[in-house]
This record gives sequence, C-alpha cells and structure tokens, in this order.
Amino acid sequence: MADEALDAAAGEEGGSAIWRRGWVGIAALLATLSLIALVVMVSLSNRARDDALAYERHAYDVMLLTRTVDATIARAEAALGRFVMDELQGTGTIYYTEWRRAGRQIAELQRQVSDVPEQAARVGELRRLYEQRGRELAVAATAAARRTGAASINFYYQAGQSDTLKAIRAGLDRIDADERARLQRRMAETRNFDMRADRLTGWLGWLAVFIALGAVLLGFFAYRALTERVLARREAENEAVRAGLLEQKVEERTRELKEANERLRAEAAERAVAEAQLRQIQKMEAVGQLTGGIAHDFNNMLAVVVGGLDLARRRLHGPRRDVEYHLDNALEGATRAAALTRRLLAFARAEPLLPEGIAPAELIENMLDLVDRTIGERIAVHTSFPEEPWHVWADSNQLENAIVNLCVNARDAMEGSGELRIAVDNVEVGAGEIGELEPGPYVRIAVADTGAGIAPEHLERVFEPFFTTKPVGKGTGLGLSQIFGFARESGGDVAIESEMGKGTTVAIYLPRSIEAAEQAAHRAAPARVRSGFGEREHESAVILVVEDDPRVSRSTVAALEELGYIAIACSSGAEALETLGRNDRIDLVVTDVMMPEMTGPELIREMSRTYPDIGVLFVTGYVGDAGEAEDLSGYDILRKPFTVAALADSVATALGREVSESPPASKAAATG
Repeated sequence: MADEALDAAAGEEGGSAIWRRGWVGIAALLATLSLIALVVMVSLSNRARDDALAYERHAYDVMLLTRTVDATIARAEAALGRFVMDELQGTGTIYYTEWRRAGRQIAELQRQVSDVPEQAARVGELRRLYEQRGRELAVAATAAARRTGAASINFYYQAGQSDTLKAIRAGLDRIDADERARLQRRMAETRNFDMRADRLTGWLGWLAVFIALGAVLLGFFAYRALTERVLARREAENEAVRAGLLEQKVEERTRELKEANERLRAEAAERAVAEAQLRQIQKMEAVGQLTGGIAHDFNNMLAVVVGGLDLARRRLHGPRRDVEYHLDNALEGATRAAALTRRLLAFARAEPLLPEGIAPAELIENMLDLVDRTIGERIAVHTSFPEEPWHVWADSNQLENAIVNLCVNARDAMEGSGELRIAVDNVEVGAGEIGELEPGPYVRIAVADTGAGIAPEHLERVFEPFFTTKPVGKGTGLGLSQIFGFARESGGDVAIESEMGKGTTVAIYLPRSIEAAEQAAHRAAPARVRSGFGEREHESAVILVVEDDPRVSRSTVAALEELGYIAIACSSGAEALETLGRNDRIDLVVTDVMMPEMTGPELIREMSRTYPDIGVLFVTGYVGDAGEAEDLSGYDILRKPFTVAALADSVATALGREVSESPPASKAAATG
C-alpha cells in the first residue's frame, strides 16, 4: 500500500512536472512569438523611417519647385511690363525666355507629382492656367513687338486685370500646402509607429524578466530580446545622425543650386545679347533683300514707262496706233509702279487704316488675275464664294495685301507646284470658338494649300514678329504678323490649321457690317460724271486745288479743265484760306495731305469752321505724320498717282456728297 502511495505521489509529481514543463513551453512559445513580433515591428519602424526621409526629400523638392515656378512667372511678367514700355527687342527676348523656362519647370513639377493623383490633377490645372495666361500676355507681347505704343500698354493692362495669375499662384499654394500636409501626416504616422514599437518592446522586457525568474531558457530569450532592443535603439540613434547629415547635405545642395541658377542667369543674359545681335543682322539682311527686290521691280516698271514714252515721242508724227500702243504700255507700267508703292506703304504701316464698306468675295474675284501672276502657272487656283456676299468694314488695300501675302506663303510652302484654294464663307461664330472673337456673324476668308504643313511646335509662334519657318534669307517673318495686326485692328481675328504633309489653311475672320453694305450700295449707284465724257453734272463747278508740287498741280488743274470744271490752283494751306475768303463760288476743295507748314487735314479743320458746306476731296500718295485714320474718315480719298477717269469719278462723288448729304460726322468733330 505504501509503495502504491509512493508511486501515486511520484505519478502526481510527474504529472505536475509535465504540466509545469507545458506551461514553461507555452511561456517560451509566447516569448518567442513576442520576440518575433518585436523584430518585425523594429524592421517596419526602420523601413517607415527610411520612407519618411525619402518622402521628406521629395516634398522639399516639390515645395522648392513651386516657389521657383512662382518666381519665374513673376520675372516673365515684369519683363513683359518693361517690354511694352520700352518696346526693345532684347526686353522682349527676356520675357520669352523666362516664360518658356516657367513651362519647363511646370513640366518637371508634373513629373515629380505624377504618383499622387490629386497633386497630378492640380498640376494639370496649373498647366492649363499657364497656357491661358500665355495667350493673354501674347497679345500685349505681339503688340509691343509691332511697336504700337499705347496699344501694347493697354493690352498689358487688360492682361493684368485677368484673374488667371491669381489662379496660378493659388494653385501653386494649394500644391505646396498639400505637400506640406502629406509630409506632416507621414511624419506623424512614423512617430506613432515608433511609439507603438517602444510599448511592445517594454511589454516584452517585462515578459522576459518574468520568464527569466522561472527558467534559464526564458532568461536567455529575454536576454536576446533586450539585446535586440539595444541594437534597435542604437540603429535609431544612427538614423537620427544620418538624418542630420542629410539635412546638412540638402542645405549645401540648395546653395549649389542657387549658385548654378545665378550662373545660368548670367549665361542667359549673354545669350540674349547674342540673339539680339543675330536678329538685328537677319533683319538687316531682310531689309537688304527687300530693297533689292523693290529696286528691281521699279527698274522694270520705269523701263516700260521710259521706253514707251521715248518710242511714242519718236513716232509722234507716225501712225496713231503705234503712238497709242506705246503710251498704253507706259501708262500700264506707271500704274503697276503706283500699285507697288501702295503695297510698300501698307507694308511699312506709313498709312493709317482707311476702312470702307467692301464685299471680300467681290474684291477677291476682281484680283484673281493678280493672284495668278503672283503664284505662277504651275499652281491651280480654286475659289468658292457665297451666293449672297456679306460686306465688312475694312481697308480694301490692306485686305488685298493680306490675301496676296497668304497666296505667296502658300506658293512657297508648295515649292511652286500644287493646288491653292481661296474660299469666302458667311459664318456665325459662337462664344470662345475663334480666339477672342465676340459671338456674331463674320465673313471667313480662307486660303488653303497642299504644301508641307507647319510643325506643331511652330504653329503657336507663326504670328510672332520676325519668326519664320523659311530658310535663312527666304523670309522676314513679318507677313503673318502684319495680317494678324490688320485683322485685330479691323475687329476680327486670324485662325490657322496645319497638318504635316497635307497642307495649311489660314482663315481671316472679319465682322459683318450692315452699314458697310448700305455704303457700298450707295457708292455703286451710277454717277453722273464718268471718264467717258458723257453727261456731266456740276459741269460749271468751281474747284480749288491745293498742291505744293507745281508739276502735280498743273497736271491736276489741266485734267479738271479737260473735264469741264473751273479749277483754281493754290500752293499752300494759307493761300487756300485766303482764296476761300475772296471767292464765294468755290464748290469743292481738292487738297494734298502732306504739305509743309499746314497739312491737308489741318486745312480742312480750319476751313470747316467757316465754310462747312464746301465739299472735300483728299489726294494722297503718302500720309506719314500728316494724319491718322480718324482725320481722313468721312471724306473721299483719291490716291496718287491717278488717271483722269479716276479723278472724274472721285470729283463727281465728292460733289454729289456735298449736294445730297449733310457734312459727315468727322467734319463736325474736326470743327471742335
């Protein structure tokens, strides 16, 4: 019985030992799991810390780039402000350089935030606002490049009233603020993770101590846990030291970037000076080529005039038909020279716009022969016109010059062979459909070619002055910029479409004018006085001719007397006012525009105060500084040189206006 009791006691002790070993095993397993959890948590903490440092560097780069974009745009705006004030090409180049640099910086910003959808969307909106701001400033830059003076300042002021710049800065602030907020959140998450790891490590330490009291094995594992904890703390200290060193390196790198930026600015300034010098050389080459071409054309025309007159003089006593043939050749040569002179004046902007009511479809139809001679026989010309042509209010000479320029550009793009299409359409333009055009009815004049097309990167710059895609010496880059300026000054706009390998279409939009149609209908009414020496109204009218050139004065007086009028010649404005004071039978004043001492517009303003009912006909070959468009508007204008037939029509129109209409509004304004 005692043995059985001992065995039972031994069995109970053995069972208790087994249970104790089981509990110790479970405790050891828990300790092991705790240690594993500690190792995992420490690894995650280290990884989170590395990610936080990398993200911090990235965030600093993004925030620095947003401030850099803001500063670059501000410098571009300031450069444009100086450009519209001094209109110097070098100042304009600074503006273009800074503006393009801002675009590259925005592209870099978009690349850096591409992995964050919200930030990528904000940078995309920033890109759109940047392009919109570029279009707003391009109007002022183009006007300053054309040296329009107050007009460019006005465009710059209008661009300054736009909210686009504020929106750009607000977008940059949002990007910066969001990046800072993300950085703060990531740092806060990292700190929370470290705190959580520290708490788990503390719990494991207490667990290790408890196990060490119960068993050596658990003490061993506790020792390892404590050792790993010490290692983790040392790693954390090392990471802190590395973070400090990294911040120091970031500061050094920032200083290096600033120094590099200063060097880049100096290099950009030197490059701008070199580009300005090169641009001046190219402009002088273009002027030289233009002068040579003009001299060549004038020599050809003068050869026709001189040769025809000499042959007519030699055969004056011969057959009449031969004399008339040579005189007709001389007259045709002189007429072509006059047309070239008018185009040169329009090209040089030496004449103000003289708008009148015209139908573009009729004007283009009448100048197709000129287009054919200009572009050559190897180019097929196709045209389309509306059944009911609309009228516009524009300068017919400027419009004709614009169409010829477009046809010449198309010829060069097609290398002298291809198809050219000229289309005139009546269209309704909606809001925002074409540039900055107001909604309403417009006449669309489109010139399309089958040439090589224009590259997309050049398409946005084709209207900039002196920009050309032609080879060196083949173009000055002024044609499309002149067309753009003419369209804008006429209340319209220009649109361009191009596809590489298929061709280019340039469309001029001019607003429809009902008043222009009425004026054109009135002007088209049959006049009583024509060049055919038929029935003449006002045959006994007395006309005062004011011309400082005695040869032109004698020719004009002789032509008026040939038409049956009574002509009185004066050589200056003062003499004309004295003659008006002595003679109260004068019905019409025919005056030159450019005269010494008193110009034609000044004479008419002075005359209108005392003689408001006398008709006025301006005769001009060059306006220059003698007057602007408002000084000549409302009066009939005859351009030098002129034929007897043109003089007869203009005098009849001026006399008819004086009889049938009240003085124009511009006369009333001149009397003030």
